[in-house]
Amino acid sequence: MIIKILGSGCKKCVALAENTKTALQSAALDADIEKVTDIVAIASYGIMSTPGLVIDEKVVSSGRVLSASEIGALLKSI
Repeated sequence: MIIKILGSGCKKCVALAENTKTALQSAALDADIEKVTDIVAIASYGIMSTPGLVIDEKVVSSGRVLSASEIGALLKSI
């Protein structure tokens, strides 16, 4: 599983990355987490508001910081 955090590295992006790590640990899942900061790359996903969360090349959230439990629910549904 590859998870991408899309954003400039702002506090919200960092919080989303931390919540993602927590969700992965809670679910006992292993995934590669990549931070994408290039604006062109972010726009290629159709995201106009960061932070964005992409799981296996599918955009699952943009414009808000999901909690660890919300991310955990998304991970279970994929």
